[in-house]
Amino acid sequence: MKTNMKASAIASLLMVFSFSAGAADAPPANAAKSLATIAALDVPRYMGTWYEIAKFPNRFQKKCAGFTKATYSAMADGTLQVVNRCRTSNGETEEAIGVARQVGGADSPRLKVRFAPAILSFLPMVWGDYWVIDLDPGYQLAAVSEAKREYLWILSRSPKVDKARYTALVARLAEQGLDVRKLTPTQQE
Repeated sequence: MKTNMKASAIASLLMVFSFSAGAADAPPANAAKSLATIAALDVPRYMGTWYEIAKFPNRFQKKCAGFTKATYSAMADGTLQVVNRCRTSNGETEEAIGVARQVGGADSPRLKVRFAPAILSFLPMVWGDYWVIDLDPGYQLAAVSEAKREYLWILSRSPKVDKARYTALVARLAEQGLDVRKLTPTQQE
């Protein structure tokens, strides 16, 4: 795995600034109501690897050609380590390592995530919203977004998802006011 550390650091900073700039707490003008999260998140069950099945295109994943996945691990201090990986068009692996923290109680589905260096963690703008807005009871298929509905990721424990389950999830996301026409599938192995 070849990673240009300087380029990755810059890409991580851009990702955080891009993500947090669109993650205000007010819903968009075209949304009939606030974006709803799931009722509760069992964080230990959420840990592990999730494959990106589809997403809204965004600037900070522009280099990703596919094979995108995120791995979440609980840390001793109560935060979560987030490791995002994807393959670029030239076959290299891009990696961004961040940290997430829950906002609210121990079962809150609202998190803040930061990919900027720890020294910048005091700046609110380096923290982006990460809201779990849909999750099946088996913790196998999830959707993550934020208040303004500018970002959306559909994640799965496996690289492939049953078409009927995917279609039902997309319908639920549309009911939440997300513009599901913007979803682009992610190539997986």
